[in-house]
Amino acid sequence: MDKPLRRILYVEDEDDIRLVAKMALETIGGYQVSDYASGPEGVAGASRARADLLLLDVMMPGMDGPATLEALRRVRETAETPVIFMTAKVQPGEIEAYKALGAIGVIPKPFSPVDMPAEIGRLWKCAPEKASP
Repeated sequence: MDKPLRRILYVEDEDDIRLVAKMALETIGGYQVSDYASGPEGVAGASRARADLLLLDVMMPGMDGPATLEALRRVRETAETPVIFMTAKVQPGEIEAYKALGAIGVIPKPFSPVDMPAEIGRLWKCAPEKASP
């Protein structure tokens, strides 16, 4: 994708993971991150975040990552925003299921905070142009 990646809407229910990932994305990646602790919070903040990319944890209580994505697709500002899922469930069939939902990629958990921003940048560059908002 030729459009630069600047803003990420990040939803992760685990506080420690969310903090480490946000710090890595901002300090190493230089991204502006709007982070939320649950799917409903992420959906509520989607219009304000003006995100170029959605970064969603898969396994969350209540509204999981796929359900959060489904809700974000109903928000005008995130209806076509590219998405990357983060999860420990990375068997080939599971990854294909996330891609079938429209994901441009999957970041396996546990992740390396040092490497994650570059991996997100790589997935972003490989994303098809039609996925851009």
